Amino acid sequence: MEKKYNVKPNSFKNTFCVFKEMDSAELEGKEYSYVSKSGSAYYFTKSGMYRYSNHWGRLANSKWRLEPMVPETASKFKMGFAFWTEFYPDNAVDELYYIEADYKNNTVNYQHRKNPKYDKKAILRTSLDTTKRIKQIRNLQQLTSWARYFDEDDIDDLRQKIIDELIYTNKTLDQIKREIQHLSDAN
Repeated sequence: MEKKYNVKPNSFKNTFCVFKEMDSAELEGKEYSYVSKSGSAYYFTKSGMYRYSNHWGRLANSKWRLEPMVPETASKFKMGFAFWTEFYPDNAVDELYYIEADYKNNTVNYQHRKNPKYDKKAILRTSLDTTKRIKQIRNLQQLTSWARYFDEDDIDDLRQKIIDELIYTNKTLDQIKREIQHLSDAN
């Protein structure tokens, strides 16, 4: 018989975690350790936590994101797993987050500084500053109207230059655009 782990739900207040989507059949026939008022179900193991839910992202006072399977499942309810070592502290005042852009898939996301993949090149920011930068980056990724003020033939190249500056410097978007425009005018 498998040992059932008992973890208090409040143990995860003010945490950041990225869960990996799993096949929900993984826990078929097992009794969940905890079911929340909102309907999310949790199963605790020695190595980590399974969460079955239809809502991910900001949860009360935590940030739990789900990395979807490829191809993505159609169900609104998704099963995710995270190792205990992947839960990191979160608060609004410390510079805990860095931004990652995926130029191939035209996406952007944030990660915690304690992520072992952090190469210490991207600037660390507070959660509020990170959210503002991500919004600017998503606008650059999804819109093209901003590019008409630049004398560039390749909008993807221009987009990447600006986004890299937003990730790797503390310059404002306006400063970055002015610098690029100034370099363009000089040539």
